[in-house]
Amino acid sequence: MTAIIALIDQVAIGIYFLIAAGILFALRRYLIYGEEYRSSYFELERDLARYRRTNAVTIIIFLIEFAIIIVGVQLVVVPELVDEQRLQELLAETRAEDGVFETPVPARPAADLGIDPVALPRSVDTSGQIKATPLPTPTAVGTIIPADPPIGCQSSEAQLQIPGNGMRVFQPVPVVGTVYTDQFSYASVEINGPSTRGNFQLIDDQLSEVREAAEFSLFVPAGYEQGEYQLRLMVYDITNTLKASCLVHIYISDPLPTLTPVR
Repeated sequence: MTAIIALIDQVAIGIYFLIAAGILFALRRYLIYGEEYRSSYFELERDLARYRRTNAVTIIIFLIEFAIIIVGVQLVVVPELVDEQRLQELLAETRAEDGVFETPVPARPAADLGIDPVALPRSVDTSGQIKATPLPTPTAVGTIIPADPPIGCQSSEAQLQIPGNGMRVFQPVPVVGTVYTDQFSYASVEINGPSTRGNFQLIDDQLSEVREAAEFSLFVPAGYEQGEYQLRLMVYDITNTLKASCLVHIYISDPLPTLTPVR
């Protein structure tokens, strides 16, 4: 279907010329048969001329409607396809796969470093000693800078993992989190900041539940002024009652400079 629309957009000028030629031809027939209708004396000839003139009018109307359809394809359908394609390209750029995590190991064994292992005597009781247990350390999403604490994110029904609170946003980022409630109806992602004149502006609607943390929208900072913004997720039930919400603070800015090694 996309290929057909692209082909129509490419040959639209030729189609317009054909439509114009068809309208002129039908208009000429309309004038000829109109003259025959006025100059005929016999009822059968008048009916035949009237029938042909009506057919010419029908052809003109059909060609005009066809021209309107082509204009609609060029002005409405084609721009939407282009915007969707650009959005998919931006989304593809923001998705990055994690690399292979490898723990560095020493190149030489410990014995080569002059460290002699000492066996612990069996008589020593180690049950009462405190041992450090390694705990997983969560890694902050993106570049995080100080910000006000999030608001209303205690419930798992409305959670925003990305963008994180205090995150600096300078390129399209996927919106990741959870969205659900009893008798769920819909959810909305909204933004408030310098570009919205102090009012929350709708970014996207979410019409299906997301009970496990997953990507359900995309935030594109292009078009917004730089500064601090509030991004919130609102979850509603079938009675349009707000059941859960989560508001985080983000910063829209230019891309951060990348350090380039000097040789």
